[in-house]
Amino acid sequence: EVQLQASGGGLVQAGGSLRLSCAASGFIFDDYSIAWYRQAPGKEREGILCISSREGITYYSGSVKGRFTMSRDNAKNMVYLQMNNLKPEDTAVYYCNHLGHWGQGTLVTVSS
Repeated sequence: EVQLQASGGGLVQAGGSLRLSCAASGFIFDDYSIAWYRQAPGKEREGILCISSREGITYYSGSVKGRFTMSRDNAKNMVYLQMNNLKPEDTAVYYCNHLGHWGQGTLVTVSS
């Protein structure tokens, strides 16, 4: 069974940084891309960026390019989302995704 668990969210001031983690299990982690999505209050879920099995990063959202990046640790079946220069509009529940499987998200709140 595929399981994904995001963690690391919290309250941060604008301009600050957070690192989110996603623990994955139930599939051959090394072979697959993992993506981060987010859902802001009252808005649809949107894709942010994705990391391939070879650690190539694809940005789905131009609003985070230059501020967010991903990394992965295949030995630990973990991916990370480093978020810098956070803005109030980054406030959302953040989810990691693998082939349509969703885990419990983690809430990020950015105060102005």
